[in-house]
Amino acid sequence: MSQDNLIKMRCTECNDGNYFTRKNMAKAKGESTKLELKKHCPRCNAHTLHREGKKSK
Repeated sequence: MSQDNLIKMRCTECNDGNYFTRKNMAKAKGESTKLELKKHCPRCNAHTLHREGKKSK
């Protein structure tokens, strides 16, 4: 997986960074919305909403 397109997904409940995923940057160029997915959070031990976090350098 190319690391220049990686996005860290953060749990909205505990704010823990659990997952990494990719986003099509060409398609999302004009949009300012953040990616939201329902994933399992091991810290909360439940399925919670995970939102795209800030970009790290």
